[in-house]
Amino acid sequence: MASGSSATAATSVTPDGFPLAYEVMDGNTSDKTTLKEFLAKIEKQYGKAKRTWVMDRGIPTEDVLAEMRNSEPPIHYLVGSPRGRLTQLEKAFLTKPWEDVRESVRVKLIEHGEETYVLARSQGRRDKEQSMRRRRLRKLIKRLRELQRQNLTRDELLLKLGAAKKEAGNAYALLVIHTPTKDQPVTSETFHFTLDRKKLRQVRRREGGYLLRSNIKSDDPGHLWRLYLQLVEVEQAFKELKSDLSIRPIHHQLESRIEAHIFVAFLAYCLLVTLKQRLQTLAPGLTPRAVLEKLAAMQMIDVELPTTDDRVVVMSRYTEPEKDQLLLLRQLKLELPAQPPSKITARNNREVA
Repeated sequence: MASGSSATAATSVTPDGFPLAYEVMDGNTSDKTTLKEFLAKIEKQYGKAKRTWVMDRGIPTEDVLAEMRNSEPPIHYLVGSPRGRLTQLEKAFLTKPWEDVRESVRVKLIEHGEETYVLARSQGRRDKEQSMRRRRLRKLIKRLRELQRQNLTRDELLLKLGAAKKEAGNAYALLVIHTPTKDQPVTSETFHFTLDRKKLRQVRRREGGYLLRSNIKSDDPGHLWRLYLQLVEVEQAFKELKSDLSIRPIHHQLESRIEAHIFVAFLAYCLLVTLKQRLQTLAPGLTPRAVLEKLAAMQMIDVELPTTDDRVVVMSRYTEPEKDQLLLLRQLKLELPAQPPSKITARNNREVA
């Protein structure tokens, strides 16, 4: 289940990731009644089943999760958890062994109260977060040094610091910034900053890590991580659709347009999963993204030839594939259709023959 600004789409998939159906609900999914009614709607429409609800951390409230745990039978969920909760569980995780679930991805698991928590650590995610943190911190320090050289009043300084804080995001908390009191002028003695090395060490330790929580009793952290990965893949597919079709940003106001957009995104996800499964069998070294990028060079074009009687012959043709594209198509056992037949149209583009 993934949220949007005005609606939330829930996609039903098999344990292997094959999409079955989707439903759309109002964007205010954090409302306890709304989510409860939605769960009941799914059960009524598709029947009772042993479902696991995989959700972004911003969708269910604590009350909703408690209700799901206390239902008879319990409604299983797997949801992302804020990093702040890791502080409470850090010591319990220290004694647990890591399990490799993918290259550069490790997970470990603990039972805590009525829930199971999975700590995942990704090297790729760590590198990305580290790069973002360093870039923002360098930019923030540069900005603070610029402010130290300016002749500012205290009120002007605080306004500029507010803007710098907004731009720096979480990096702002890594500095201890001293500002003048109400009656003090802005000088190098009243306005200065230092790096909070304790916070920096803590941030470094947690970069690349994320926490999952579930009411599923399990001793296999890899299984829970793979379930959550399906949500990530669905969200990534929807995100890439918007980029591939160059339709960002999307501001839907009408319900029918929201429904249409999610329907197209669901179809795209169906095709993506089908391609992924086909690749696992026929070309296990390739990813769906790599295949799409390779085949994107093939295009459909219209060749228009004017005639002497003021009409136009339109020939729709796809470009002939290159050798590497032909090899890829053969590997996937795909055959291109025949080139479309030509059409004759009038100058006003109405087909006449």
